[in-house]
Amino acid sequence: MSFRKVVRQSKFRHVFGQPVKTEQCYDDIRVSRVTWDSTFCAVNPSFVAIIVEASGGGAFLVLPLHKTGRIDKSYPTVCGHTGPVLDIDWCPHNDHVIASGSEDCTVMVWQIPENGLSQPLTEPVVVLEGHSKRVGIVTWHPTARNVLLSAGCDNVVLIWNVGTAEELYRLEGLHPDLIYSVSWSRDGSRFCTACKDKSVRVIDPRRGTVVAVSVPAPPGFYKLHERKCEPIIMTVPRKSDLFQDDLYPDTAGPEAAMEAEEWVAGRTAGPVLVSLRQAYVPPKQRDLKVSRRALLHDGHATAAAGAATTPTPAPPAAPAPARLSAPPALGTLGTLGTGTATGGRLEEVLQEVAALRALVAEQGQRIDRLEEQLSRLENGHV
Repeated sequence: MSFRKVVRQSKFRHVFGQPVKTEQCYDDIRVSRVTWDSTFCAVNPSFVAIIVEASGGGAFLVLPLHKTGRIDKSYPTVCGHTGPVLDIDWCPHNDHVIASGSEDCTVMVWQIPENGLSQPLTEPVVVLEGHSKRVGIVTWHPTARNVLLSAGCDNVVLIWNVGTAEELYRLEGLHPDLIYSVSWSRDGSRFCTACKDKSVRVIDPRRGTVVAVSVPAPPGFYKLHERKCEPIIMTVPRKSDLFQDDLYPDTAGPEAAMEAEEWVAGRTAGPVLVSLRQAYVPPKQRDLKVSRRALLHDGHATAAAGAATTPTPAPPAAPAPARLSAPPALGTLGTLGTGTATGGRLEEVLQEVAALRALVAEQGQRIDRLEEQLSRLENGHV
């Protein structure tokens, strides 16, 4: 006769959590009272960020990890949103970059100074606008640099290229109700969502399709202190103090595996792993730079052009001009002297100018001939 084992067989079954001492907590923090399912807190190897109460807008604290104890009420905050902040997330590839979503329907990305805030931060690096209702979820792509996902109460998921302030994918119609949470897969090829309709969906963002649906979703266990952020230390009892490979396997490091453009082009890559054997050493962080592109919708441009001008017959294409080397910048001509080298260069420039004038004259004659032909066509002459 065999008896069913009551104790689950696991080498981690003796793990337990232990709160730290009061002086090691971040105390007297006015945690946000907004009724929204969010952690209201985000931590990376350098900072802890906490969404707090704010009048006339939304704000969150950013504290260096070593700044424990009582937090003064006048401590500077990140306060650029016009509505309450609902979610925050640190960039996995830069410890000084954090994204925030708000009731004001925007997503903002912030660059935190090296040593934290010494004054209120009101100017984000970039503002991403695309949702029609409040934004309750922001989460970074795990392996592609500058790719950020946001989800709002409009039941729409947007994926952005933060480096260009560009909307990459708009996923509409995949969720019939409010989206509660989003989590990327390890390599960032797909993400999983939990919805108010009690379904969990696996979505391929680059194809815009739902790969799988699970009904019903598993229940979720929540806890929040009213005025305190309390770190919990997890302990696994071991007889040896040596490095434990099974407890600390290689983990995702701060270096991106690819750029946003590579991910959009279809590439998939797992995270760049780092070993924790010698402890984590943060790399030198680089500032987030946004290079905006001139994005004009062809339909709008065509409509505007059609309203402003009357279509005319297109003239025949002109022959390609001869390739000429570029003349020096205007500022360099004033420094040319009378020496042999500079004199020769000046003569070359004058020759190129003469060639350009001849080319312009030739094109002017060609335009005159085309206008004459057009006039004959309009008058009915063949």
